[in-house]
Amino acid sequence: MTTHGDPATHSGAPAVAARTGPPDAGEAPPGTTGDGLSAALAGLRAAIGAARFPLALPSAEPARHAAAGLTDQLDDYLLPRLARLDAPLLVVVGGSTGAGKSTLVNSLVQARVSAAGVLRPTTRSPVLVCNPTDSAWFRQGELLPGLTRTNEPSENPGTLHLVTAPALPAGLAFLDAPDIDSVVDANRALAGQLLAAADLWLFVTTAARYADAVPWGLLRSARARGAVIAMVLDRVPPEAADEIAAHLSEMLAAQDLAAAPLFVLPETWVDGQGLLPDKVTAPLSAWFSRLAADADARSAVVRQTLDGALAALHPAVDGLADAADEQVAAADALDERVRAAYRGAQRTVEQGLKDGRLLRGEVLARWQEFVGTGELFRTMEARIGRLRDRLVAAVTGRPAPAAELRNAIESQLVTLLRGVASEAAENAYTGWKAHPAGAALLDPPLAHASDDLAERAERLVRDWQRGVLDLVREEGGDRRFVARTAAYAVNATGLAVMIAVFASTAFIPTGLEVATGAGTTVAAQAVLQAIFGDQAVRNLANKARGDLLDRVGALLEEEAARYLDRTAAARPAAETGATLRRAAAEVEMARHRSGLSRTDGPVLPPTGTGGAR
Repeated sequence: MTTHGDPATHSGAPAVAARTGPPDAGEAPPGTTGDGLSAALAGLRAAIGAARFPLALPSAEPARHAAAGLTDQLDDYLLPRLARLDAPLLVVVGGSTGAGKSTLVNSLVQARVSAAGVLRPTTRSPVLVCNPTDSAWFRQGELLPGLTRTNEPSENPGTLHLVTAPALPAGLAFLDAPDIDSVVDANRALAGQLLAAADLWLFVTTAARYADAVPWGLLRSARARGAVIAMVLDRVPPEAADEIAAHLSEMLAAQDLAAAPLFVLPETWVDGQGLLPDKVTAPLSAWFSRLAADADARSAVVRQTLDGALAALHPAVDGLADAADEQVAAADALDERVRAAYRGAQRTVEQGLKDGRLLRGEVLARWQEFVGTGELFRTMEARIGRLRDRLVAAVTGRPAPAAELRNAIESQLVTLLRGVASEAAENAYTGWKAHPAGAALLDPPLAHASDDLAERAERLVRDWQRGVLDLVREEGGDRRFVARTAAYAVNATGLAVMIAVFASTAFIPTGLEVATGAGTTVAAQAVLQAIFGDQAVRNLANKARGDLLDRVGALLEEEAARYLDRTAAARPAAETGATLRRAAAEVEMARHRSGLSRTDGPVLPPTGTGGAR
């Protein structure tokens, strides 16, 4: 026995009408929405199109999918339908694999317009069939503009096969969609897109599969957006028709879909053209004929589905806005983890200039040698010469040139900078790795300081040392000391200032400094006070310390930028969420002003008798 879901293949389909001019206006559009709603929808479309969800958060992929779905619905249905409320009513026929959708469409239009067969999937590209007088509206491409119109069947799901059937009443069109549970991903996605462009959803299921989860998920989605729905229960054994129909009716009522008309089609034979017997489809055909003939009923269906789709935009866009806010918050959190790591590095340097640690080791040894040999005083004024004996007695060591002290200062600072930069990079890397969005942005080299950090740190210290000498010249520019002692005095004094920067607070030594420096900070303080005066000494040390910290801060900012540049490139606009909410609110206000509203009570004509429940 061949059932109506498994017809033999049959070639030949009615040709697509050649008329390409504008569709007849027919009756006047049932009500007007004005330009305000269209403009608000265009604004929302732009806001959704501009929204980006680049960071790898759990909400990102669902948001991208939702944004694509909303964009499709606006382009495919809401904007074109709002522009032409009087356009033919589009009935999208959807259902599970093998439910017999194509056979049903062929039977309703009394022509083999959509391929049907035992191989799955059968419907590869959607087929739209309409009366010849309505073809121009669908051919123009305002509805479902992303699908290329074609006169022939196609394997490409991105095409829309247009067919005309004179037996189908004017004002009504059927769109045979791919299976909603197709094994082909593109078919499933297209089926959902087409269902969102329907004025009326005709869901086809079977006695064997009416309780499947996938169709019910889509039915709940349709109910949530106020779409008008009709159901066909296909291939029902006659002896079980009442029992199965009653159970399905109960399920529809439980999902708040009791108002959806239900048509029960018994299991039966198909003829040589693959069509169902007229007596089987007669109740459904008569119902659609009444709908096509009743302009008010068609208008009510269009307005209810359109208004429902518009009302559903606000919560859907709110979800997008929340996801956009999460993106911004995640980018801020990633940035803060980086900044916290490099703020810690800056604090470590500041602490190193306060606690005396930089006065230990090589720097202390070279400073002691520098002072102990008398180089510091060699060209200084006689009035401070009496300090020399006291200082030389306090420190010992072999003679060493000023260059060795300067190199020791440079080496100590570079070592400190390399250490804090490496630690900050590691901390930032660890912080990002613990965050889903950060982990997706990481590259292994980020776990370490830049390859050229040592070179840049050395250049920083040398530039700072030259800056200290310039500072000494500036502070002592009007003093006879600098004029008489020339470059050596500036260099020696500059080294003393550098040593002072390593002390606590402008030459007020702590116990640690006294213990480790053996009075060196007191010596430097005495020298500089004799030359410049007490307040000038403090100013020199503070300015030199501030200059060093500024340079270190700039270096660490460059290191942090390796991370921050990545979030900057991925970061969505901070106002994305607010823009989406504002655009959705404008649509909602325009919807209320437009005159569109849900119709109280049933909007569909009565089902009559026979196979309907």
